[in-house]
Amino acid sequence: MNKNNLQQVLIVFVLFITGLVSCQNKEKPLNVVLITADDLGYEAVNSFGRDIPDITPQMDAFAKEGVQFAEAHTATPICQPSRAIMATGLYGVSSGMMGFIHKKKDVATAMEVFQDNGYLTGILGKVNHSTPPMDFVWDFMVDYGDLGAGRSPKKYSENTRLFIERCKKEDKPFYFMINSHDPHRGFHDPNGKKHKGAEEPSRIFSIDEVEVPGYMPQTDQVKKELSHYYNSVRRFDDTFGAVIKVIKEAGVYENTIIIVLSDNGSAFPFAKANAYVASTKTPFYVHYPGHMKKGLIDTEHMISEVDIFPTFLDATGIKVDQKFDGKSILPLLKGKKQKDRDYVIGEIDYKIGGKATPIRSYGDKKFRYIFNPWTPTGYAYRNSNEGQINKDIEANHPEHMRYVEFFRHRVLEEFYDVQKDPDATTNLINDPAYAKQIEEYRSALKQWMVDKKDPVLGMLENVDKPEKMQEYIDSDFPTKRGLMPQAQIEKAKAKAAEKAKRKSKKSNDKKALERAAKRKAKKKRELQG
Repeated sequence: MNKNNLQQVLIVFVLFITGLVSCQNKEKPLNVVLITADDLGYEAVNSFGRDIPDITPQMDAFAKEGVQFAEAHTATPICQPSRAIMATGLYGVSSGMMGFIHKKKDVATAMEVFQDNGYLTGILGKVNHSTPPMDFVWDFMVDYGDLGAGRSPKKYSENTRLFIERCKKEDKPFYFMINSHDPHRGFHDPNGKKHKGAEEPSRIFSIDEVEVPGYMPQTDQVKKELSHYYNSVRRFDDTFGAVIKVIKEAGVYENTIIIVLSDNGSAFPFAKANAYVASTKTPFYVHYPGHMKKGLIDTEHMISEVDIFPTFLDATGIKVDQKFDGKSILPLLKGKKQKDRDYVIGEIDYKIGGKATPIRSYGDKKFRYIFNPWTPTGYAYRNSNEGQINKDIEANHPEHMRYVEFFRHRVLEEFYDVQKDPDATTNLINDPAYAKQIEEYRSALKQWMVDKKDPVLGMLENVDKPEKMQEYIDSDFPTKRGLMPQAQIEKAKAKAAEKAKRKSKKSNDKKALERAAKRKAKKKRELQG
């Protein structure tokens, strides 16, 4: 081989090696993981300044490795509507999902967009509540019953491994939503009934270890329920640690953006399904290797769950032709500043059952204004978040009856100094010293309503006419049926028909037993006669 031929061979060899290295170093698509707790209040997490022994060690360690937001909030602090906001980057008034309602409007959702862009989509737990489009089929789906009632760290770990192995085998990136059913009620009572398949938490808490938040009275019942709640919080932390371990062992941790938060506050009175700080404020941690300032705690900017989908799109470079209510938080992960991050919105329309109870809030790090147009209707607020706390007060603690009465009925407007009173114990709405601030916050909320075409706007514009609120709710507020897609309406009808059928069968069976008993009694009398 002459010199020229040798040079040509070397050039070809170098080009081959360069191309091979280039292919190997070609950046793989970013994986996306969203981990949610079910009813994990910020006040039960040590990264918010608490000192509850060993309650969330896995989350605490994760927070220190990534970025933590001290002022992160859910917009609608109720399960399904909260998750709809995560999936769409839109408030309920924008998407139409103003309660336990699936997608009717043509709006983009995270699961659909990522699947359309070549991602495998996976979900563990809370499937119905976390899937706005009723006809969407996840590539990998495991729900409640196969996850130990959504409370088995081992099952979450095993299924996380299975999904990632499949993604590797098919050489595809993934969008993975991991939803624990902890620490939702019923909490883990060491001496009580257990959920089928649920595992024991790695630590059990005693009544003496609980820290009662200021929004609840210091009663034995409160302390008992809190200790059981802590057990469930710890089991969520066990689950969280188990899935993070699998993601690391699978070798995809460094090419995955992970966001961790709760769908709403704790399942206690004046937290979940309300509009207080305890209702909306959530732990919120982000892991984004190479694009974050490790250990950063952002105390300046207020962010919301409405920012999650836009953030995932920004990180992956996927474009969607849709205007979002939220915006990407990626610049904040590097310690940069963003404008218009000084307030958050709270929005409640329909709970899982009952009438419409519209609530709106506008809050920043100083004050929070809450508007409750449902209160003049006389409707009494009730839901399962109370546990036995309010019943225990009614039976045994007359000194706390004002607490229950306010929970049931509220007032039209509330205003709180969240720096001095984060637990919302002193309503300042009638304090003349705050009149200027109240008007300022009321006006800011009104402007947001104008921008979003909120049906509650007419009610706020007539805040001085509480007697008109029922009329506005009856005439101007959207009905559940009007918000639902036809498929959900049909499903609800079928469910109601099946329920009526079971009830009728039970009634007929009871009547048949009664007739048989009468015949038997008659025969007995005849024999005796």
